[in-house]
Amino acid sequence: MKIGVIKETRPGEKRVAVTPQVAKDFIARGFEVVAEHNAGLDSHFTDEDYEKVGVKVTDKENVFKEADIIVKVNPPSEDDLPYFREGQVFIGLLFPYNNPDLVKKLADKKVTAFAMELIPRISRAQNMDVLSSQSNLAGYKAVIIGADALEKIFPLMMTAAGTIRPARVLIYGVGVAGLQAIATAKRLGAVVEATDIRPETKEEAESLGAKFLQVDVGNKDISEGGYAKEASEEILRKQRELVDKSLFNADLVITTALVMGRKAPRLITEEQIKQMKRGAVIVDMAVEQGGNVELSQPDKIVEKHGVTIIGKTNLPSLLAVNASELYAKNIYNFINFLVKDGKLHIDKEDEIIKGTLVIENGNILKQ
Repeated sequence: MKIGVIKETRPGEKRVAVTPQVAKDFIARGFEVVAEHNAGLDSHFTDEDYEKVGVKVTDKENVFKEADIIVKVNPPSEDDLPYFREGQVFIGLLFPYNNPDLVKKLADKKVTAFAMELIPRISRAQNMDVLSSQSNLAGYKAVIIGADALEKIFPLMMTAAGTIRPARVLIYGVGVAGLQAIATAKRLGAVVEATDIRPETKEEAESLGAKFLQVDVGNKDISEGGYAKEASEEILRKQRELVDKSLFNADLVITTALVMGRKAPRLITEEQIKQMKRGAVIVDMAVEQGGNVELSQPDKIVEKHGVTIIGKTNLPSLLAVNASELYAKNIYNFINFLVKDGKLHIDKEDEIIKGTLVIENGNILKQ
């Protein structure tokens, strides 16, 4: 089977779905790989790097003509759609619940499409879990961005002129991104606190050195498949009341909370921001899905009430080399799971297939 690698066209996107090393691995397994000119250039992989490992580099039209499977990081663009043909397979991020029109257009082409962000959080799918691999990097980068914007240092420093106290960092959400943010902030020397409505995250946060602020959710089930469910206003109010003291004393706040297929929960209001320390910084990692912070705006830095609010979308793209390497390995593992003896093997009883299959030969299964 032939795998086609398309250059990403989303503004600001620097990742590529398959790196030269992973292309080499595919070829060793009997696949052929064809890539669009400069598909990996923004991730610092040249056409020559691909050609050295046996990849055919050509124009976009020919990639679509030749490939059985099209792989991308982002959903297909409007410019991609005319090139798809019946029976072709698309694998990449798709977000079908947010892109119903795109799903319909792909279905009209009678393609089969898998959404990598819907990989279930189960042990045998860990090496395919795109959200985890990319969120891990995003959590790291969010701390670095916040540290750069903060006009003070993170660690305790004792000098002849006096002692500098360590910065205080508060992290909302103890998923993959939150855990990496905790680890990174601790390595930089900050005092770290973290909160999550899921009580089972307490042990993980504390194992990395954070003080955990636990919300009383009673006997409510607020987790599903490794993700937080949409919380009631009562639970969000309890969280605000519990966290306020830490929020108002924090130098850097990082919010990571997302709900699968829903708008991001509102965790910090403008009224709370008014009571924060002047000079404090907030990095809203959920800004692309509506934001956890009332005043955050996508890809903008907002300064209000003495607080700097950074709403940076697509953080993994800022670490394009590593992000591409990890994403490509996720794709490699998924395709090797999906293809048996050179043929696509779709077992809809399998949890991984059931979770990710959005369109099968033009039939929409998720929308």
